[in-house]
Amino acid sequence: MVYNDIIGSIGVGLILIAYFLGTEKLIKNDGKLYFVLNIIGAGLACYASLLINYWPFVILEGTWMLVSIYGLMRAMRIKMT
Repeated sequence: MVYNDIIGSIGVGLILIAYFLGTEKLIKNDGKLYFVLNIIGAGLACYASLLINYWPFVILEGTWMLVSIYGLMRAMRIKMT
């Protein structure tokens, strides 16, 4: 396994862990941990896709990361009020 495979696998793994934990109601789907796992996972998967110049997944994972950042900001704002 090469560097980009390791980084991509960790990223995808974090996204899948967040999804599984949310599906099993072990964490909240609108909670901070869910969004943080998705941000880090999508960021790593986006970086790995960039390393291999696979632009469809750079766009997909970059968008996933931005949406997760928005979700985290929203979750933090809701908790503050």
